[in-house]
Amino acid sequence: MTSSLSKTVVSLEGEQLYTFEYAALITETSITLVKFYAELGVIEPIGDLLHSREIARIAQIQRLRQDLRLNLVGAAMVLDMAHEIAQLRAQLQVYQSHQS
Repeated sequence: MTSSLSKTVVSLEGEQLYTFEYAALITETSITLVKFYAELGVIEPIGDLLHSREIARIAQIQRLRQDLRLNLVGAAMVLDMAHEIAQLRAQLQVYQSHQS
């Protein structure tokens, strides 16, 4: 895989993928931390690359940890629950639109 900060790779779905180095730069963290998050399953890399949504997740985790003083597990749980709530709301809207 590529290790250049300026290069991106396009996935089969047409989405841009970014290196761990780029993710660390953008989120103002370290490559070691990005790798640690990947090893713990807090983010889901594709090989050594990340979707932009995973980079956003790193940034959100960092904000929750710094602003609310949540630990890593707590921050990940908050994001997972927020994602699940958004999915449930979308399903509810679909259901309600079919009832009208």
